[in-house]
Amino acid sequence: MATEGGENEERGNWAGRLDFILSLIGYSVGLSNLWRFPSLCYRNGGGAFLIPYLIAMVICGMPFFFMELAWGQFCSEGPITAWKLCPLFRGVGFIMVIISSITIVYYNIVIGYSVLYLFSSFTSSVPWSGCDNWWNTNACTLRESGVNDIFTDNTLDITNTSEALNLTLAVRVSPAQQYWENYVLNISDGIDNLGSVQWKLVLCLLLSWIVVVLCLIKGVLTSGRVVYFTATFPYFVITILLIRGVTLPGSANGLMYFLIPKWEALLIPKVWSDAFTQIFYSLGPGWGALLTMASYNRFHHNFLKDALIVPLVNSGTSIYGGLAIFSIIGFMAHDQDQPIDKVVTSGPGLVFVAYPEALARIPLAPLWSILFFFMLITLGLDSQFGLVEGIASGIMDSFPDLFRKQKTLLIICICSVSFLLGLPLVTKGGIYIFTLLDWYTGLLSVFVIALFESLVIGWIYGANQFYDDIAMMLGSRPSPWWMICWMVISPLAIMFIAMMSYINYVPVYYDGYVYPKSAEVIGLVIMISPTLMIPLMMAYEYCVNGRGNDVLERMQALLKPTADWGPALPKYRYGDYYVELDGKSTANYPMTEFTTERANCEMPSEFNDNSSYPTKPIY
Repeated sequence: MATEGGENEERGNWAGRLDFILSLIGYSVGLSNLWRFPSLCYRNGGGAFLIPYLIAMVICGMPFFFMELAWGQFCSEGPITAWKLCPLFRGVGFIMVIISSITIVYYNIVIGYSVLYLFSSFTSSVPWSGCDNWWNTNACTLRESGVNDIFTDNTLDITNTSEALNLTLAVRVSPAQQYWENYVLNISDGIDNLGSVQWKLVLCLLLSWIVVVLCLIKGVLTSGRVVYFTATFPYFVITILLIRGVTLPGSANGLMYFLIPKWEALLIPKVWSDAFTQIFYSLGPGWGALLTMASYNRFHHNFLKDALIVPLVNSGTSIYGGLAIFSIIGFMAHDQDQPIDKVVTSGPGLVFVAYPEALARIPLAPLWSILFFFMLITLGLDSQFGLVEGIASGIMDSFPDLFRKQKTLLIICICSVSFLLGLPLVTKGGIYIFTLLDWYTGLLSVFVIALFESLVIGWIYGANQFYDDIAMMLGSRPSPWWMICWMVISPLAIMFIAMMSYINYVPVYYDGYVYPKSAEVIGLVIMISPTLMIPLMMAYEYCVNGRGNDVLERMQALLKPTADWGPALPKYRYGDYYVELDGKSTANYPMTEFTTERANCEMPSEFNDNSSYPTKPIY
């Protein structure tokens, strides 16, 4: 649905610049910033993780983020049809859609958890604040403030601090930890024992998918306005939690764990692999959503500023949220008299244990708990919007006659299928499936996508040609730094990290639970199978769309852009992309080097129907 005043009436445009950048921030700043990033820090030595993380942002995250914004805006296409610039590698676009389709299934589970915690907070006291509930065991122990740090639990009669300290570490478990494991998850003993469906989670998952559908059926006009609130509200809540966290005893130890590197951890390849994976997971290049969101921009939108601002905001938010959560983890370690790296499990449990623990100790805890979990929901929905929109856009742009006028039905179908696929993840053993999917989905496929993007943009289509395309939109060529990254630095870094990850492969695990070999094989299949779309689509393109008398000619033809590659609107198809006005797409003029003659070529007067845009490039 086109937005009011949009220049692309068929596909639609963002209503304004602020809509787009807030949508980018909302997409990139998501649950992974408060769940996955702290979890990886916790698992990889705290401060040691920050160094490769920031390096990955500079040499891979920002360059690929900029590339995909430019790519999507220039051609106004989704993740599949954007590969018209090099049809031989169209299969890479299918990988984007496949891994996004897997991700939305388990990503919405975390939103479902947040919905359950939100509803549970509408009480006089939060249910994870004490040890007298049916889900608590003898191990549940809490520290009451203000009475000589007396420990209490629901079955043991402990009357002084010395007796409390005699408890073994094995029985010192916080009520927030038991609420998560015994009530929310009702966790089984392994992935081979999934158990029954948790109906409370099913209903929360269903509600989260209904919200996604309602926000997306009207297109970018609706979701663009929703993010005005969802992209800004989280910072208010994180600030409150940070202030509370640093005032708790033991918080300094948690902050030191987060900020001071353990230098020996930098020699572990898994730390670097996780850092690079997190950058792609959080910022979003390689998943198709950035291409999709940029495709709704007006042709002359200045996306360079967005490509600089959003990655910095994303990483800053991760670190800011990390300060809050590790101050709380430091308090929990002090509270339970345990080492910091033994307090909670990594994964989603980190955010659903550490934060609730702090919330339970804030005056008016239910109110702050409601605000916090509502914030988590908004963070998750922003990212989910981008992923679902990317999948829908890939399908609609590939089959415009069939789906473009049926977008509402398509969105409903995607969300309904994803809901049904998510049902095994809300069983008693669902957390094991969740961890398996999260561990393997982005481990290889995103790296493969990034490598092929570098290959195609940097070497086959040509970085110089791509710079000329950018100049058509921005009026000038960007810094050579981006070209150097696309052609050399980024692909070399990714290949090195991928090689180290293979050499030092670590099988999936969850809180000490060792997965059976059969589950690990399934994970490896999930990791590898999407990449098979590249050779399959190569064979398809060669047999169906190949043109030429021999194999070499056919392959060379498929390495060149298709006749309809370029700006979507006729008024911007000048110079290399000019086509005759005969009602049909004709071949573009041959590609040429950037010259003064090319820069001064006039747009056909028939296309000059909007005086708000220049009638020729503004180099």
